[in-house]
Order: sequence, then C-alpha cells, then structure tokens
Amino acid sequence: MADQEIRDDPTPAAPPAATPAATPAEPVTTPAAPPAAAAAPPASTRPKRVSYRGRTAGAKVSSNQKEGKVEEFEPFMLLPRGPPPLKEFLDIWDVDVLKQPQQINKQGHHTHLYSSDSLIVRRAQEFQIKITFDRPYKPAEDKFAVEFVIGPSPQYSKGTYIPVFPTEERQSVWRGRVVESSDNVVTMGITTSAECIVGKYMIYIGVVTPYGIRRTRRDPSTDVYILFNPWSPADPVFLDDEEEREECVMNELGIIYHGAYDDVSERAWNYGQFEFGVLDACLFIMDKADMPLSNRGDVVKVTRIASAMLNSRDDDGVLVGNWSGDYTYGVPPTSWTGSVEILLDYAGSRGTPVCYAQCWVFAAVFNTFLRCLGIPGRIVTNFFSAHDNDGNLKMDIILDENGKLDRNRTKDSIWNYHCWNECFMARSDLPPGFGGWQVVDATPQETSDGLFRCGPASVAAIKHGQICYPFDAPFVFAEVNSDVIFYRRQKDGTLEVAKVNPSHVGRMVLTKAVLHDGRRDITDQYKFPEGSPEERRVLEKAEEFGCQRERASVPQGDVEVEIPNLDVRVGDNFDVILKFKNQSDQRRTADVYVTGTVVYYTGVPSAEVVFKTPKVKLDPQQSKEEKVLVRGEDYMHKLVEQANIHIIATGKIKETGQIITAMKVILMHNPKLIVKVTGSPRVSEEMYVSVEFTNPFKFNLENVDLRMEGPGIMPFKRKQYSLIAPGTSITWTETFSPRRAGSTKLIASLDCAALRQVYGETELTVKQ
Repeated sequence: MADQEIRDDPTPAAPPAATPAATPAEPVTTPAAPPAAAAAPPASTRPKRVSYRGRTAGAKVSSNQKEGKVEEFEPFMLLPRGPPPLKEFLDIWDVDVLKQPQQINKQGHHTHLYSSDSLIVRRAQEFQIKITFDRPYKPAEDKFAVEFVIGPSPQYSKGTYIPVFPTEERQSVWRGRVVESSDNVVTMGITTSAECIVGKYMIYIGVVTPYGIRRTRRDPSTDVYILFNPWSPADPVFLDDEEEREECVMNELGIIYHGAYDDVSERAWNYGQFEFGVLDACLFIMDKADMPLSNRGDVVKVTRIASAMLNSRDDDGVLVGNWSGDYTYGVPPTSWTGSVEILLDYAGSRGTPVCYAQCWVFAAVFNTFLRCLGIPGRIVTNFFSAHDNDGNLKMDIILDENGKLDRNRTKDSIWNYHCWNECFMARSDLPPGFGGWQVVDATPQETSDGLFRCGPASVAAIKHGQICYPFDAPFVFAEVNSDVIFYRRQKDGTLEVAKVNPSHVGRMVLTKAVLHDGRRDITDQYKFPEGSPEERRVLEKAEEFGCQRERASVPQGDVEVEIPNLDVRVGDNFDVILKFKNQSDQRRTADVYVTGTVVYYTGVPSAEVVFKTPKVKLDPQQSKEEKVLVRGEDYMHKLVEQANIHIIATGKIKETGQIITAMKVILMHNPKLIVKVTGSPRVSEEMYVSVEFTNPFKFNLENVDLRMEGPGIMPFKRKQYSLIAPGTSITWTETFSPRRAGSTKLIASLDCAALRQVYGETELTVKQ
C-alpha cells in the first residue's frame, strides 16, 4: 500500500504531485496535425523546425499560454481495474477564487480596475479562495493542497508548479492557512513568494486518498494572474510612496512632453493598462520573446527583454519605427492617442509588428507594459538629447574656415527631444545605492548584447559617473552629458576647435508631476549643476571608464550672439532676431551666416528654407539686433511632421578671428481640436462627445484621420474625411456610456500628410 501522502518521488509518468520535493513529469506529446493543405505554404518554402533532441532533455519552457496535462487522478500504485470508490474521502464541489472587483482579493491587491473576469493578485500578499467540499473538513484526517501550475511542463524546482498546504506543519515556498472553516466551506489564505513567476496560473485542488491523488478538473474560470507588487516591501519593485504608486502604477492617463526646452508642448496619452485584453497582450509579448518562464519573476530580466520586444528591429517586436515621413502602409506615429489599440492589434495578429512608431510611442506603450504588470513606470523627456555616431561625449559640428556651417561633414545629430522610460526597482546585482529609478528605452538606436534595446540603467549611477554598471549606462550618460564642439575645418582638412558648448545637451529632463497635470523637472536626478565641482568629478570618473571628452580650451571671445525664443503659428511669417553684444572697447565686425533648415525632431535636416549673410558692425560695448525674415510660403510646403525649423547662426569676427555661434529650434504651433461633452456623466448612461476643427490654411487637407478614446469611458473610435477645404469646419459626434466612476479624459487627434500633431482633450468626472 502506498504512503497516504502526496508523494515526494512520483513515477516518471506521473502528473504533478502536491509536494515541494515533487517534480511533475513532462507529458509526452505528439505534434499537432498540420493545417489544411490549402492554407499551408509549399513544403519547399516552409522553414523546417529543428528538433531539440540531442541538445536538451526537453523543449524550452517559454510559453505562458501552453498548458500541461494534469491528471484528475494520480495513482500511487498500479490499479488494473481503476480506482475503487472514494466516497469516504473528501470531494470538491466548488472552488470560488473571489474574483469580483468588489470582493476582498481585487480590492486588497489594487487590481479592481482591470477589465478581466479572472482573479488578478500581486506577489508577496495574501489572497483568499473558498473551497466547498462534500462534507465538513477535518484537519486531522483530511489532506489536500491547492496546486498552482504555469506553462506546459510544470516543475517545482523551476517555480512552475507550486503546491500550497493548509497546515503550518507542512508548507512550501508559498504559504497557506485556513482563514475560516464553516460547515462544508473552507476559506484558505494563500501568500505567494516575493520572487515568484509573474503570469497566468492554473489552479487545481488535490485531495490525498490511500490510492492516489484526486484532483479537480481543469477550470479556466479559476485561473489567477499574479503580478509584481509595489505595495509589498518584500518585492523588488516596492515603492515606498503612496502618491507615487498611484501615479506610476494606477494612473491610466499620462502627459508626454515634446517640442523644445524653452517652448515645451504636451499631449495626453491613454496608457489603458486596465483595459480588456491588455494584460494578456503583455504576457504574450514575453511569450513572443521566447523568455523562459523561470526568468519572469526577475524584474531586471523582464524589463530588459521588454525593451527589446517593444521594437521590431530584430525580433518581430511590437512596433515598427519610422522617421521617414512616409506612412503609407500604417498609422503615422503622431496619430496614435493610446496604447490599447497597438497592444491588442499585436496580440490579435499573433505577433505581427504594428506600424508605425517614434520615440514617444515606444515609450508610451512600454509604460503601459510596465504599469500593467505592476512595475512602477513613468515617461521622461530629455530635451536636446545626444545621439552620437562615434561613441564619445562630443557632438561634432563642422564649420568652414569662414565660420559657415558644413552640412555635408556634420554627421552627429542632437534630437530636439527624446522620450524614454524609467521604472522603479531594487538592483541586487549592483552595489548598494544604485537601486530606485532605472532608465529603459525601447526606441531602436544602438544594439546592446546584439539586440536593439537599452537598460535598465541606474539613474543614480548615471548621475555619479559610475557607468561601468549594467546595463547601457554609457549610452544614457552621453545622451545627457555630451558637449557640442564647433570645429573649424582648415584648407588642408585638419579640424581646429573653435567653440565648446558644454550645456546645450541634456538641457532639461521632464516627467509628469505626481497626481496632477503639471511638469516635474528631474534634471538634477541625472546630472549635477553645470560647472559645479561635482560635475567635474563625475566627468572625470566617466573618462576613467572610457568616455572621451574634448579637452581643448578655447579663449573667451568678446562678442556674443543669441537668438531669443519665438511663438510662431504654422504658416505665419516671422522674424528671427539675432542679439549681438560687443563686450570689448573696440569696434567689431561680424560676417554672419544664418541658416534656417526644416528638421525632423531627431535633428536630421530635411530642407533649407532660409540662408542670409548679414554683416554686422558693432561699436564698443554696443548691443544690437539683426532681423532675418522667414516667410510662410518658403517653408510651408517643405515642413515635415513636427514642424520644426532649426536656426543656426555662425560667423567670424573680422578683427580677432573669433567664431561666434547660436542655435535655436523654432517650434511651429498647430491649431487645436475642440472636444466637448454633453449629457449626464454617470456610469452606464448615454453621453455625447463632439470634436470640432476648422481648416485655417489656404490649401486643402486631404485624407484626414480623426481618432478618439477615453480610459474607462469610451473605447477607441476613428473617422476619416477625404477632404477639408480651406476655412471649412467639421464636427464629429459620437455616443458613449461610461463603464466606471472617477476622473478621466477624452483624448482626440487629427492627422493627415499636410498637418501632423493636432490634438484636443477634455476632462470628465463620472459619478456612480
């Protein structure tokens, strides 16, 4: 007779057994039948899948969707006639995982906002389930376990099979206890470990009999999602600030900053991390990455994999990057209003990359991924972000010997802004003090360990120049600390340093303020004040780890030039004002070259729209202004999507040979959408929203795409107009019924080839 326990050493053919020492055998499966011949490609063109035989003992366990077979009865011995009647032993009538939003589990675990019919809980925190037996539970006689299974080949040693026992005498890596026992119903409290795999688990109840283990049948309604837990001090993502948790985990709405550091624009974004299907889509991304299940409890590995999978460059990830301006085969990056449509499209197509994205779209969808899985995340924008082509801390701008910009030889680009993500975690792989906020970036810029990804890189390590620590800290350090070097090219081809601007790059780093729509300047978290002793020490430290800087010292000139900020609407004529100041006691003559170039927000030039060569004469100690007219008719037909014109003024002082320089990004301001809501703002009551727009230009807007959505109140909707004539107004009206109470926004965008980045929004407070 077999031992009346859940056995420690099942036979190789046995299914999962409920004991910590047990390792359920991997089921022997036969390949699935191929699809119909009509749907299959010819055998000659089909890629052959190479077997794992001879290389590993079994297939790689990297799918949360595939399920292993768990037998309803696991015999302890050979039973030729099958199991005898087991009426005297416990039988399970019902399992209630208390999964309703208003019940204890979702409320206590801050998962009540998820639009899911399944139980969703967080690690390292107790949740409860109710088990109804056919008779009262007798702790001294009855033995049962709640079994959690994830993936196709559950093993206790891999963390993919976890039995949980109701008694203190017998516990596994997850703890269980009987909270209440009343008649036939046992309420059991279960606390997962702080390192457990994040994903979707199947639940079985196993009862021990003398002949074997009797289990409940597979029931998808009892499946449970287990997420990271920023509320638990035991979890590496613990964030000890309730307001920060509310903002960086629970807030579905975000603000993304763009434009220029002295003319900041902003747009709202619907992260939608609680919308139906988004959680499954996030888990699918890890499946698509072929990420082993056993690694999915490690937040460092999860975020590093995600930073590669959010772009499609080398692994068929979520988004296709496109900066060309040609979006014929997809959605222009400026048209998106939220992450939900992108993630559902990707998961619904079983991993076909979604077109198209630029840095803020990569960051916004990544932020949805982080918050959905319970990792505190936020988007940051670095204004004047260096993308260096030669791996040093120098952004090289080449001038000819007269001080004129040489576009052909200037290859480094300074992005007007660049968006990336920060996520909060402990870094047990780094020395103390380097946990906290970490940079992760899904925009494909440079490869890291062979893939287009970046991070997690410790923000504290970047600030203190400790760029030797993983991952990719040197790249992020250069993005915020590079110097702009103006070189004068001599006739013999040699380069001479003409001017160094150490403060242009990384001018300002912004993120959304906590729990309100204001800005939060976090530049001081990335770098010490410009010119301070601490900054010099940090740069010296970075040099020790291989970062190269320009050490040439350039004498201070006595003539300065600057370009003040301008507020310009798209299509307007405007004057670029050059302010000169002669600080010497002698006359000065400046031969100036003013170049105005339409640029992409990445700093890459598109077309020159103005070139002037004024000669400015300055008396001693004189300040003087010079105006350069830029006409709307010269730039309108050349503008690219974000309507930026980069003005560079360079020149040479005739008397001293001094090179003078000034740079300014002029951001064109687009018209706005007007979004209005009418009706009673109550749950399930019908309301109306209208979007209004008037074409202010003298040309037609063709193939206009309008989009609108609002988290918790209105799913994504879209409308197209073939033509909006000059001076013509349109009004688009839709109905919606809010699904839940609370404060939210309706966000709308308008997009066409001739006009990008037109947005509108309205706030709404829904009552119960």
